[in-house]
Amino acid sequence: MPASVSVAASARLHLGFLDMNGGLGRKFGGVGMAIDAPATQLTLTHADRNFVEGPESARAAALLERAQEALGVARRHRLTVQEAIPAHAGLGSGTQFALAVSAALRRLEDLPHDPLADAALMARGARSGLGAGLFQLGGVVVDGGRGPHTTTPPVVARAEFPDAWRVLLVSDPENVGLHGADERDAFAELPPFDATTSGEVCRLVLMQILPALAEKDLAPFGAAVTRIQELVGDHFAPAQGGRRFTSGKVEATIARLLADGATGGGQTSWGPTGFVFIESDDAARRLLGRHGAQAREEGLDISIHRGLNRGARIDAVYAQIA
Repeated sequence: MPASVSVAASARLHLGFLDMNGGLGRKFGGVGMAIDAPATQLTLTHADRNFVEGPESARAAALLERAQEALGVARRHRLTVQEAIPAHAGLGSGTQFALAVSAALRRLEDLPHDPLADAALMARGARSGLGAGLFQLGGVVVDGGRGPHTTTPPVVARAEFPDAWRVLLVSDPENVGLHGADERDAFAELPPFDATTSGEVCRLVLMQILPALAEKDLAPFGAAVTRIQELVGDHFAPAQGGRRFTSGKVEATIARLLADGATGGGQTSWGPTGFVFIESDDAARRLLGRHGAQAREEGLDISIHRGLNRGARIDAVYAQIA
């Protein structure tokens, strides 16, 4: 049995839902990808009583208690959170945090690794299987949505994100994306998503995004992401003040980046984080050099990222016996 377990689970981008119509018996589905930062990093050890420290400690304590109960673990633990993905920024913080805690507990207690089961046990993945799939696999994944007997929406396709490509993230720290009861209410109040639009999104994923990733061809990949974001963004606009983006400042910055050579612009989940794709690190740095100062003057965060083609890192440390 390990003496301690450390887990690092990176952020994800939600690039769009596939089918919110549900006419085929499954609903939602989505396409998303893992990025190299920010990440949730934590360490779990045994203790006489539960003790949690670090950023998001109250949230972490609740997750630890839930995982202990769900997995039937009676022993108590010390949980140290070194870093946490910002909450309600559209980066998948809730699912990655929950799965990091449950994965650490499983490893520490010599229980089998099972992130798909943990997503259900930790009450994650109600609409999307992307968080669990990316925690396990990294890269770019497509989940098949929720059917009448689905526990965690399954990953139905995965592709590597090309090493050369980069992502520029733009976020507005003064805004937060919809979450909790507000998010549930928004989904309940949105108008129906027509089957024709769902069909177009699915065609873009199957016949444009996935082949473009396989052939490392950024132009069709970016064009498909932009179009999906337009279709899905228009559907969600009534819940976002009539806009495709939660933050008007992020929306304007993404538009400038697209006009200056970036591609695949949009907002991840409910935002407020937006993204674009660039063909190389050098090109991304040049773009950041031209637009970074204005973005920061407007109070935005802007940064360059890589895709992450692996799942969460889980490291166990064993006590040395003299």
